[in-house]
Amino acid sequence: MSSSMPEPGDGSSILDQVGPALSRLRRRTSGGRGDLTRNLVLNVIADAAGEVTVGGIAIEMGVTQPVASRTIAACIADGLLRRAASQTDGRRTVLELTDLGKAERHRFACEQREAFEQITVAWEPAERTQFARLLIRYSQDASDWSTRRRHHDKDT
Repeated sequence: MSSSMPEPGDGSSILDQVGPALSRLRRRTSGGRGDLTRNLVLNVIADAAGEVTVGGIAIEMGVTQPVASRTIAACIADGLLRRAASQTDGRRTVLELTDLGKAERHRFACEQREAFEQITVAWEPAERTQFARLLIRYSQDASDWSTRRRHHDKDT
């Protein structure tokens, strides 16, 4: 497997390589599958504008509710999350980060920054900064796109 960039006119499209590149990035820069999944759950809850339920986590992760439920149960057992009654509807159960969950999220972020810095050590500082800005922008735009798709799917 080559890590070289495709040359213009070599018959391959750089855009066709984005999906596989993101998949490789996800696999190679996490501490393992468990860390990747936990980090995803912790970030979904921390980034949420409001209350988060198991169903909401499942939607954000793109998995079934039972899959999300098992992951969440493991996070609760490890003290990273807690269940709480919704402040808007006492019949609903929502998920919250514990102090340990916040610390673990911070640990993941530090590990990811260190990996980013090691991977891009040979890059020019301007390239690192530009890539980081574009990656963050891509992430934000992907979130907006996903929200629009969910709303569109509900309306059709």
